[in-house]
Amino acid sequence: MAGVATYMGTLLYRLQVVSSYCLVFHYFATYTGISRRYGRSCNVHGYVVIPPSGCVVILSCVSLLCNVYWNFTAYVDFAWSLAAMSGGRLKLVDDGRKVLVSDCRSGRESPPPLSPCSLSSLRAAPNWVCLTAFFCEAWFTFVWLLYLNAKWNPVIYKAYPHRLLSQFGLNELPAVDLFVTTADPDLEPPIITVNTVLSLLAADYPANRLACYISDDGGSPITYYSLTEASKFASRWIPFCRKYDVKIRAPFMYFSEDPNQSSLGLSLDFLRDWKAIKNDYEELKQRIENVGKSHLPPHRGDDYVEFSNIERGNHQSIVKILWENKDEIDGISHLIYVSREKRPKHLHHFKAGAMNVLTRVSALMTNAPFILNVDCDMFANNHQVILHGMCLLLGLDEEASCGYVQIPQRFYGALKDDPFGNKLEVLQKFVGEGIAGIQGPLNGGTGSFHRRKIIYGCSPSQLEGQEKTTHESFPCKELKRVFGNSEELIQSTNVIIMREAKPGLSFNTELSSKIEIAKQVAASTYEQNTSWGKEIGWMYGSMTEDILTGIRIHSLGWKSANCNPNPAGFLGLSPSGGPESLTQFKRWSTGLLEILFDRNGPLTATFTKQLQFRQCLAYLLLNT
Repeated sequence: MAGVATYMGTLLYRLQVVSSYCLVFHYFATYTGISRRYGRSCNVHGYVVIPPSGCVVILSCVSLLCNVYWNFTAYVDFAWSLAAMSGGRLKLVDDGRKVLVSDCRSGRESPPPLSPCSLSSLRAAPNWVCLTAFFCEAWFTFVWLLYLNAKWNPVIYKAYPHRLLSQFGLNELPAVDLFVTTADPDLEPPIITVNTVLSLLAADYPANRLACYISDDGGSPITYYSLTEASKFASRWIPFCRKYDVKIRAPFMYFSEDPNQSSLGLSLDFLRDWKAIKNDYEELKQRIENVGKSHLPPHRGDDYVEFSNIERGNHQSIVKILWENKDEIDGISHLIYVSREKRPKHLHHFKAGAMNVLTRVSALMTNAPFILNVDCDMFANNHQVILHGMCLLLGLDEEASCGYVQIPQRFYGALKDDPFGNKLEVLQKFVGEGIAGIQGPLNGGTGSFHRRKIIYGCSPSQLEGQEKTTHESFPCKELKRVFGNSEELIQSTNVIIMREAKPGLSFNTELSSKIEIAKQVAASTYEQNTSWGKEIGWMYGSMTEDILTGIRIHSLGWKSANCNPNPAGFLGLSPSGGPESLTQFKRWSTGLLEILFDRNGPLTATFTKQLQFRQCLAYLLLNT
């Protein structure tokens, strides 16, 4: 019997190994087009669902049973070892050929129940070693289940921007507010922010349907000066990109290589314009670097009065219009500088607080129904990235199927062979596309397209039959408790929630008349006794506010979509070494642990809200 048990254990172990290799082959076949694919395509987007085959289902179950078997065997062996040590009633007999359990009273000998080889080794091992091994095997099995859940049915979305343009037309596309956040001109040099802003302004989208808001949490006059100079350069850079159909529209990346006239057959006009625009960019870069080295704010008259004697972390609200579009499709989009008020005695909630201020300021000034937020170091690498995102937001039959669109983060400048895993390629490719088949990808905090109504806490069930329901049916005191004391802000939210922001809605062309009201909602005391950061807006309570906000959106019943255009939508600068990588991973780990034990975390939302159980497991995977 002992030999049979040993043989069965070995057989199950080999089945586990074979099933694991088959699972690996399945994922290889999935992403190389070998396996079956199902999907559908509409006018502006399509998606591919990759279901697991029957063989994979069986092998996965075998692998799970093998894990359970080995864990149960370890537990039973541990129990038998304890029994063998208790009171001397049982003892182990090893004659060199087999291991038996002997009863000291009756003298009868019998084989152990499951794994005699393991029992023999346990005779000399401390009990705590066996218990530790058991819990380790159980933990590895749990992690294996989390990964299997995340990779079970990957979904790949495909967007068709040219079809979107033919269906809506340039004058009918919905407006989009662009959010760019920066905090420290020393850690985040202004020239990086300038390149990100220029790449967004030059994107293929009607200029009178875009508004770019830059949040400067440091209140730096150097950053403001850099953006002012960038707006002047944009008047030459954007026409150049559209005239010659430039693919990469971040100047520093575009000018990193010289054009080869002999191989590309470039015209003399292009080369002349290319040299002229490059010289303009080099001059812009030099001016910004000179101001940064001097650490002295440039005095340019009344435009810099608000920056005089400014203290970091203790200053008033600053809202300035750098460029205003006069309803020109081919011009430059709105460009607005925002630095929220900060006071030492008031919490500012880091990036989440800055995003909520941008949400309120933009609601008063342009109130676009869609929002795209990017970090200052993530430039638009694909000039049609906004069209790609809008294809999914506008192409699905139901709004609930796409509350937000997440474009995976891609990085440049990583070390050779990426020893620290800064590119996140495995996470973005295999795990990300797998989670897209559940309730949707996680919120990445950058490269995210949101419906403004979901930022306001609207759920799909609340929007059903919403045409006859307005905010006017709610008490004014209740609305002020949620959104604050600004009547103009409450009216703007009513426009969005009531679906009055239809395609073709024009921006407010009188932006200057909204500056004073925008400063009020950017005050450090505005959010007191409101629901900002708790029920609406970007959520507070974690260093990874993006993940916590995504959990809230999924908990309301919304789904999300993963958009991975080619070339990559956005590119960001990768950490340059080990210490920077460890700092970033520490921040992510701390934030994820905060979310795990938060009252709005995935465990609570699964039982009290509409977060799906498998989506909860996907969030738990981030903590393993």
